[in-house]
Amino acid sequence: MLELRKDIFADERDDNLKEIGKGTQRQDMLGHVTGTSSYFNDHKLQGMLHLKVVRSTEAHAKIRRIDTTEAERSAGVRRIIRGPDVPVNLNTLLSLINFGKDDEPSLAVDKVRYKGEPIVAIVADSEREAFEAIAKVKVDYEVLPAVFDVEDALKPGAPVVNETYPKNTFTYHEVYDHQRLRFGDADAALATADHVLEQRYQMSPIEHAPTETNGAIAAPDTNGRYVVYTSTQALFFSVDTCAKILDVPSNTFHFIGGTVGGGFGGKVDTLTEPLAILGAMLTGRPVRYVFGREEEMQYGPPRGAERIYIKDGVMRDGRIVARKIRAYFDSGAYTRLSSYAAVKCAAHLPGPYTIPNVYGDVYCVFTNRTPATAMRGFGVTAMDFAIECQMDKLANLVGMDPMEFRILNAYRDGDMKAHRRAAKNTALIECVQVAAEKAKWPIRDEFKRASSRKDGGGSRAVIPPTPTDSHPRPAVAAQQRTTYDRLPPTVTREPPREPPPPAPPPPRPAAPSHGATRFSSVFGTRRR
Repeated sequence: MLELRKDIFADERDDNLKEIGKGTQRQDMLGHVTGTSSYFNDHKLQGMLHLKVVRSTEAHAKIRRIDTTEAERSAGVRRIIRGPDVPVNLNTLLSLINFGKDDEPSLAVDKVRYKGEPIVAIVADSEREAFEAIAKVKVDYEVLPAVFDVEDALKPGAPVVNETYPKNTFTYHEVYDHQRLRFGDADAALATADHVLEQRYQMSPIEHAPTETNGAIAAPDTNGRYVVYTSTQALFFSVDTCAKILDVPSNTFHFIGGTVGGGFGGKVDTLTEPLAILGAMLTGRPVRYVFGREEEMQYGPPRGAERIYIKDGVMRDGRIVARKIRAYFDSGAYTRLSSYAAVKCAAHLPGPYTIPNVYGDVYCVFTNRTPATAMRGFGVTAMDFAIECQMDKLANLVGMDPMEFRILNAYRDGDMKAHRRAAKNTALIECVQVAAEKAKWPIRDEFKRASSRKDGGGSRAVIPPTPTDSHPRPAVAAQQRTTYDRLPPTVTREPPREPPPPAPPPPRPAAPSHGATRFSSVFGTRRR
């Protein structure tokens, strides 16, 4: 069992969190204000080369031919890297925790699936010479039909974006094409509601726009190792990802992170490190690969677009009796982290409100757009926006004050959540009361007296009868964690499956056996 040694951090953090009104100084403040903070790009190494990539000009196309003849003769070019040069040219970040299939190449080989996808990397003596060389690379495309809308991508006959997921939806536990939540009978409750309101909400992709763009510098070290200076937000994910893509043990690398010049989730993906290291491996010299501002804005991974439909049934007295939600996450051409965003979204439904009948379907959909990634509460933020807009509209529909409407429907301790867990430590009522007081927003005395600690439980804690959907039995998840023992992979064959029973719900998948237990809303395991 891991012991939490709080004494080690006694000078850094007060566990009582009594910081309001204090002049507490950030540990990195002096470095920032004096300009002495060290960033990855501050390392100027002797003999350093520069890597740039040729990017697709088409959103969806077969690659007929790549001609690098002129580029090879270009001044200063030290190495041209193509897909076959990448040892393991297929990856997805979450495969490191046994979640999802490898679906994204480091360099496209036979097909491109979004505009801006990397195809060829060129290592040259200077950035200018690298740019001049990539301009001389000729790529012959056979343009294919593309799809840019999540609902269009799910229609019969839609172009297949990512052959790893031929239905254009991420597959959960090798069976399910979306996340679902069922609690009570939402359709029956909607039929009895005094008012029904259905609305559509759409959020566009959002670029993180960090001051420092994505980048890394890789350099040969002693004993066949490589030191990597990087701006990543996920240092250990990056180490494991590079080991997997480059097919070497993870202790081949010494990763040095440190100060990140803006991330917000946009530097979780391992985008620059594998090619920078490969360039160093192939040339024997330090290699710098940094996104230009245009690359960061156009091809860096954004927060994914989200489309949400909410249908609510509400009574005249303001009680919400049913909520149906259908949500679509635009993953772009590859998985990255959108599949996890859909899991978080489903875990958040129906918001912080006690609703006796809840129905949710959440899809992670592939389109021919730039692959999306994490950004500040992704999977929850947009859903909260949609739910709270819906709450204002419902309050207006029944003629209630929006503050009082939220207090009426808010979770109270002891209420049963739609995920069949009792609510505890709830505080939305108190938050609304304080917000109303600070804003001088008048609410009636009965709502001022309301408390999250009373009037919960009882009939509100009952799990209602819930119609079940028919679905197949889930398969045992395949182990995809990278191995570093250099042994050949063992191929196992599953025995034939028996026909699944029609009605009972699927058993919960077991937590993965990939080392120490960690918190994961994917597997339901707890913090170690």
